[in-house]
Amino acid sequence: MKRNITMQVKAKKLKRKSMNYSAEKITATLKSKGLRVTPQRFAVYANLLSRSDHPTVEQILEDLNKNFPVSSQATIYSSLQTLREVELVQEVLLEEGVSRYDANMEDHHHFRCSCCGAIEDIPSNHFEALNLNGLRPGLKATSYEITVHGLCDRCNLQNSGL
Repeated sequence: MKRNITMQVKAKKLKRKSMNYSAEKITATLKSKGLRVTPQRFAVYANLLSRSDHPTVEQILEDLNKNFPVSSQATIYSSLQTLREVELVQEVLLEEGVSRYDANMEDHHHFRCSCCGAIEDIPSNHFEALNLNGLRPGLKATSYEITVHGLCDRCNLQNSGL
C-alpha cells in the first residue's frame, strides 16, 4: 500500500512538471527493459524525464526528498546504474569530476555556460557531421559528442549590461 501511495505522489508531481510522460508510460518503459518497477527506480527515472538540466546525484536526491525523505544517495546511484545499463539514461561528463545524468537518449550535443554552469541540449542536426575518416590508422571512432562552451542568454545579457 505504501509503495502505491509513493508512486501516486511521484506521478502527480511528475504530471505537474511534464505532461509528456504519464506514470503508465514510465512504468511500461521500465517493464519493457525487463526492470522491476520499484518506487525508487520510478522516482529517479520520472525525475530525469521531467528536467533538462542534467542533474547530479545530489540534485536528484535533493529534489526527490523535498516532500518525502525516502531516498538515499546509495539508492539514487543504484537506480541510475540500472537505468544506464538498459540505456534509459546516460551519464554526461561536461566538467572534470562531476557526473550528470540525462534521460534524453536521442543523439545530441551540449552547450555549457562558462559563467553560471547552465547546460542545454543541442540537437545533433544543428552541426554538420564530422568526418572521422581522417583519424590516424588504428583508431576507430564509434561516436562523438560536441560540447559548446560560452555564455547563456541570461549571463550574456547580464554581462552586456555592465
